[in-house]
Amino acid sequence: MKRVLIPVVGVVVLLLVAGVVVTIVHTRGVGLAVTDLDDGSVITPSGVERVSITTADPDELHRVSVQLDGQPVEARREGGRITLAGLRPAEGAHTLSVRAANPMPWLPDASVERAFSVDGTPPSLSVDAVEADSPRGPLKVTGAAEGADNVTVGDQRVPVRDGRFEVSLDAVPDRVRVAANDAAGNTQQQDVPVRVTHPGMRAVHMSATAWATPELRDPVLALAREGRIDTVQLDIKDESGEIGYDSQVPLARQIGATRNYYDPRAVLEELHGLGLRVVGRLVAFRDPVLGKASWESGARDRLAQNTSGAPWSAHYGEYAFTNFANQEVRDYNTAIAEEAAELGFDDVLYDYVRRPDGPIGQMSFPGLTGTPEQSIADFLRDNRAVLRPLGTYLGASVFGIAAHSGTDIAQDIPVLAKHVDYVAPMVYPSHWGPGEYGVGNPDAQPYDIVKASVADFVRLTEGTGATVIPWLQAFSLGHHYGPGEVQAQVAASRDVGVPSFLLWNAACDYGSAGLEPA
Repeated sequence: MKRVLIPVVGVVVLLLVAGVVVTIVHTRGVGLAVTDLDDGSVITPSGVERVSITTADPDELHRVSVQLDGQPVEARREGGRITLAGLRPAEGAHTLSVRAANPMPWLPDASVERAFSVDGTPPSLSVDAVEADSPRGPLKVTGAAEGADNVTVGDQRVPVRDGRFEVSLDAVPDRVRVAANDAAGNTQQQDVPVRVTHPGMRAVHMSATAWATPELRDPVLALAREGRIDTVQLDIKDESGEIGYDSQVPLARQIGATRNYYDPRAVLEELHGLGLRVVGRLVAFRDPVLGKASWESGARDRLAQNTSGAPWSAHYGEYAFTNFANQEVRDYNTAIAEEAAELGFDDVLYDYVRRPDGPIGQMSFPGLTGTPEQSIADFLRDNRAVLRPLGTYLGASVFGIAAHSGTDIAQDIPVLAKHVDYVAPMVYPSHWGPGEYGVGNPDAQPYDIVKASVADFVRLTEGTGATVIPWLQAFSLGHHYGPGEVQAQVAASRDVGVPSFLLWNAACDYGSAGLEPA
């Protein structure tokens, strides 16, 4: 006698057909399935809510019952599935039991059981101070992550060994996000600022036209060869709004801001070949070229205005001050800074990164939200995010009075300093009034006033990650300034722990600076 197995929907029976025994097997059931929960898994309390229960036929969901640790659970039916929304079991081990009554009462019920653990405690995360020797990298990030299975630094996954992690990044971002993750899916993360310590400088200011003049350029090159300076500050865009080279920034070309005073690639190659660093000074918001072109083209919100809606002028001249709150103005300066970084300038040092001085009640800055001080700081923050990946340092020149009267020109030093690699205060003795910092005649007492004012900026920038590199006076204004006065300032700054400096002489003549070889 031959035996044949035939699966059909029905009951299990034995039939004798033409001498053949036929076994009919009933295969109909609920088709129970539990998703997003593997046996032995570890999940967060909120992860329980993602668990769903389905049946092959959604109409059979009413036959399903759910228990957690032997206790009935009120599960929710949503569409063609059951969820555990609202169920938040305590941390620890649990068992989920799901049973579906078989529509054929003589057949066994379908059941699924999952043993799992709930872990709602994120791992601890402690990131060591993140500091690079150069914005060109590399950058080492280290720290502790107890209870973590892995750590991600930026977009890079890093293993955890004995509770510690370490990774080296090629690029140096402005900030790095570090996240510690455990098996349950808990995450602890920190956005950590990356400090890049400036190497320091002994620099002199050179305008674009001065660099194009051999009588002014050659003495500076001689200072470099003799080891008296290690850096040249060369203007990119100056107070006139002119860019000293043939910039390819579209708006600069459109408004006629570009000039051909020097070839940046050739200059940088020459100075780098001498072992010098090159700082590009970029005058930000004092820009009569952009101002006039914007006003005449109808883009008037690009200008700082008075309360009558006319361009703010005061002693700067008409159209001279652009609107720091206008995104097009900000983008224009950022594009020039980015181009300079790509050309190879070691630093971008912003000047006139402020509002016009004068009564703010008489001024209007279309589009400004929040305070002028925060807007200026945010502009610098956005610039460092652009420049840092290009390996370029960012500095900000600030008024000396910003140490105690920052709202007069929208330069809040402790806030601003968090977003630059160095602050360059203009502490020229001739610019202080009698009695400032207890100095009776600052112009005639360069050591005393520079020592006191630079020390104040060191105090204000403490903990921000920014270095202080002061602008010192190499020109006469009232009191004669020769080698003695210049060296008195250098000594004063050095005596408060600031060995770096930038010398300013608008005529770019440093024959009387008396700089000594380093």
